[in-house]
Amino acid sequence: MKESLLQVKDLSISFPDEKSYRQVIHHISFDLFPQEILGIVGESGSGKSLTSLAILDLLPKNAKITSGEILFQQENLLKFNKKQLQKLRGQGISMIFQEPMSSLNPSMKCGKQVQEILLQHTNLSTKEAEKEAIELFKKVKLPRPQEIFSSYPHEISGGQKQRVMIAMAIACKPKILIADEPTTALDVTVQKEILVLLKNLQQETKMSILFISHDLALISEISDRVLVLYQGKLVEQNTVKEIFKNPQQEYTKALIASRPSGEKRLKKLPTIKDFVEKNIQKEIETKAERAARHQKIYSQKPLLEVRNVKKEFISNSGIFQKPKTVKAVDDVNFKLYEGETLGLVGESGCGKSTLGNVILQLTPASSGQVFYRGKDLTKLSDKEIRKLRKEIQLIFQDPFSSLNPRISVGNAIMEPMKVHGLYKNNAQRKQKTLELLKQVGLAEEHFYRYPHEFSGGQRQRIGIARTIAVEPKLIICDESVSALDISVQAQVLNLLNDLKEKFGFTYIFISHDLAVVRYMADQLLVMNKGKIVEKGEADNVYENPQKTYTQKLISAIPKGI
Repeated sequence: MKESLLQVKDLSISFPDEKSYRQVIHHISFDLFPQEILGIVGESGSGKSLTSLAILDLLPKNAKITSGEILFQQENLLKFNKKQLQKLRGQGISMIFQEPMSSLNPSMKCGKQVQEILLQHTNLSTKEAEKEAIELFKKVKLPRPQEIFSSYPHEISGGQKQRVMIAMAIACKPKILIADEPTTALDVTVQKEILVLLKNLQQETKMSILFISHDLALISEISDRVLVLYQGKLVEQNTVKEIFKNPQQEYTKALIASRPSGEKRLKKLPTIKDFVEKNIQKEIETKAERAARHQKIYSQKPLLEVRNVKKEFISNSGIFQKPKTVKAVDDVNFKLYEGETLGLVGESGCGKSTLGNVILQLTPASSGQVFYRGKDLTKLSDKEIRKLRKEIQLIFQDPFSSLNPRISVGNAIMEPMKVHGLYKNNAQRKQKTLELLKQVGLAEEHFYRYPHEFSGGQRQRIGIARTIAVEPKLIICDESVSALDISVQAQVLNLLNDLKEKFGFTYIFISHDLAVVRYMADQLLVMNKGKIVEKGEADNVYENPQKTYTQKLISAIPKGI
C-alpha cells in the first residue's frame, strides 16, 4: 500500500448560527495518494469546496474547524503559521478556482500574474521569470503565448483564462493541485480540452490532483477514485469503475441517473428528491409516441419563421487598423411550430444568443426577416414591439443578475403583470403570483423574500415564474440551466416540460450542452460561426450526425463509464 501524500482525518467544520455554531462538515476522512487523481462529487452545499479550502487554510473568517487533522507529507497543516502556509500554497499545494474571471486580476496582464508567482516563490530574475511564464503558456497549450502574455484577462476567452489559471497553479511544480469546478462554465468541447490537459500535466509532472465537480460523468473522465459528499457527509468512496458499475448509496445512484442519457428518452428525469422519497418513475417515450406528437406539431402553420437573418458587428481593433466586420449570425433560416421545443446548440461565440436577441428584437437584424404569426417583427414600431413582449419572453442564464436585489421576489414577479396591464388590481396580481410560486415548486412565504436568500436553482425557478406571469406563447431559454447542479438541472428541465404541457408553451432552448438539448428538443439546430451547419429531428442528429463539427460536439459529452 502506498503511503498517502495527503490525509484528511475526521474533519468537521462549523459556522456561527443565531445562538451557537452549526456544523456543516461532519467527520470527513480520506487519503490522496502520490500521482493519483481523486474526484470529489456532490451538489452545491454538499461541502466539496469547504473541504478543499480547509486544506489551504482559506476558509471564511467565521468558519471554525471543530475536529480533525489535515496531514500533508505527515505534517499537520492546521498547525502551520502564516509563513509556512505562504510557502505551502505556492510550492506544496496549489489551487485552480471555479471562476477564472474573478480569480484573475483584471487590471494586470496575464503574463505578469504568472511572473509574479514565480518571482515570489523562486530565485528567478525578472527576465527568467518572463521566459518561464511563456514556457508555461506553451505547456498549457495556449495559442500565441507571447501575445497572451501581454493581454489582459478581458481580452481572452473563458477557456484561455482557465488555461492561464492552470499555468499559475503549476508554475512552482506543486505536489498537489486542487481543481475546484474548473470546467463548470465552459463549453463541452473546451471542457474536454481542459480535462485532457490536466491529465497530461499530471502524468508529466507526477503531481496528484483533487478534482471537484457536481457532475459524476465528468469526474469519470479524469479520476482514479471518487468521494461522494452529501450534506457535509462522506456517503461513499470507491474506484470510478465501481462507483459507476455498482453504486451502493441511493444518492450516488441519483447523481448518475439525473443527467439526460444518450441511450433512452425518459419522460421525466429522476431527481435526488425522487430517490430520497423512493418515487422513481422511469417512463420512456417510445419512438411511435414521439412520431405521433411530431405529426400533430408539424401539421400546423409555423408560429415563427426566420428568413435569411444576418447580424453583423463592427469591431474596432485599434486606431491604425481598419474596422473588422464580424458576422455573428450569417444567413440563418428555420421554422418553429406551436408546442415545439427547438434546440439551438453550439460553442460559445457561435451566435446562439445573438440569434435569440434578434428574434426578441433586442438587437436589430442587419438583414433578413423574422415572422411571428405572419407579422414581420423587423418592420414593427417600438410601441408594437413592446406590446408583443407579452407573447415572446426570455429566461436568462444568470437569474441572480436578472433579478433586482432590492425588490422582493413577489414584487419582481408582479412587475411584468403591471407593465402589461394584466388583472384588475394588485390584490389579484398577488393572488396570481402566489399561484405561480406554487407552480414552479416554491412556497407562498417566498413572496416576501429577496433574491440573495435563495439558492441558484430556486432563483432560476423565480426567473421562470416571472417569465410565465404574462402568459407568453413563445419562450427563449438562453443557457437557463448551464450554471446549475446536475440534480437541480434535472428539476428545472422537468419543470419546463410540465409547464409546456400545462400552458402549451413553445420553446427555443439554447445551450452548449448537447445532451441536455437533445433531451428537451423536438428539432435540433447546430450552429457554428454564425451559420446553421446541421438541422433535423433531435434524436436523428444525435444518433447519426452528418457534420464533423456536430460529431465533435457529441464526442465531447462526458458519458460516464
